[in-house]
Amino acid sequence: MKTKFLYIVRHGAIEVTGKRFVGQSEYPLSERGLEQARALRNWLQAVEFNRVLCSDLTRSLCTAEIILGTRKSPIESHSELREINMGEWDGVCFREIETKYPNEFKARGADIEHWRPPGGESFAECRERVLTFLNRELAECEGNVLLVGHAGVNRLILCETLGLATANLMHIGQDYGCVNIVECATERARVHLLNFVPLSSAQAAIAT
Repeated sequence: MKTKFLYIVRHGAIEVTGKRFVGQSEYPLSERGLEQARALRNWLQAVEFNRVLCSDLTRSLCTAEIILGTRKSPIESHSELREINMGEWDGVCFREIETKYPNEFKARGADIEHWRPPGGESFAECRERVLTFLNRELAECEGNVLLVGHAGVNRLILCETLGLATANLMHIGQDYGCVNIVECATERARVHLLNFVPLSSAQAAIAT
């Protein structure tokens, strides 16, 4: 595999209230999320991307479009890069699930890698889906590749890069609007940047 740099981005903040299970349901970017996407565009404006891979969910596509701005690079959207499928739990508050299904909620915490919500998928299955796709797509790439994904998807890619078991994925921070940089080479992959959130224009002005 030729050396390349993978810029892994999480979409900006979304319009959602409370702490919920957010999977493959559609949620638009909030005003804060739009500002975070613009901050990513400013921070990445000097980077030329050979390819742009993106989840086909609106929040990721919108983030990718804002990052690219007037660039000519086509966005390649793929369902394989969608967030984990949360099935019947998608969009439901954590507290509601914990109250109605206490045993299932505890089971998820005890085995987050293999537990599967009703009608959904496990993180082990999600990891297989994402990595099978990514390994195929990156095999012949070179240069810089932008990937706009989701918290769960990004964590699974980073677990693979860092040699971590899927059970440890929640130990990796992935804030809204963050960027990670991974150098992919023949011998091994290296993480150069992890969970970095660029300042917005307003924040940068205050900081200076």
